[in-house]
Amino acid sequence: MANAGLKPVAGFLLVLNLCMYVIVAAVGGWAINHAINYGFFIGSGLQLPAHFSPIYFPIGNAATGFFVIFAVIAGVVGAASALAGFHHVRAWSSESLPAAASSGFIAWTLTLLAMGLAVKEIELHGRNARLVCMESFTIILSATQLFYLLAIHGGR
Repeated sequence: MANAGLKPVAGFLLVLNLCMYVIVAAVGGWAINHAINYGFFIGSGLQLPAHFSPIYFPIGNAATGFFVIFAVIAGVVGAASALAGFHHVRAWSSESLPAAASSGFIAWTLTLLAMGLAVKEIELHGRNARLVCMESFTIILSATQLFYLLAIHGGR
């Protein structure tokens, strides 16, 4: 495959993205666990409030629930796409490129969706340090995943 000089760059970005996707998924898993354990509880004889959201997180703000759900999905899909990426970087052939490129593109689009929700959550304020970490990683991943996709295509 042409442009073998980009192979180390793609390998570095792949390892970086894998680590960051695992961290995003882990922090998101913590947030979901926290929401399940300390979320909204209502007695059997009471009614739900008028503006009740089924995606309620006691940490963060109104965008937190949506951001965490999509960030966990993006983290899991991104980590899974890294497996195809590892195979492609190892083989570095045109036969392994479509699997790595398509799974990487899907992970990138899901990361962009989570990034949009992260920006909305930043705009609304009122979140803890773990969510700030997850927002930061999601925004950084939206750029590094794009650079990884460009590196594996080799400027074609």
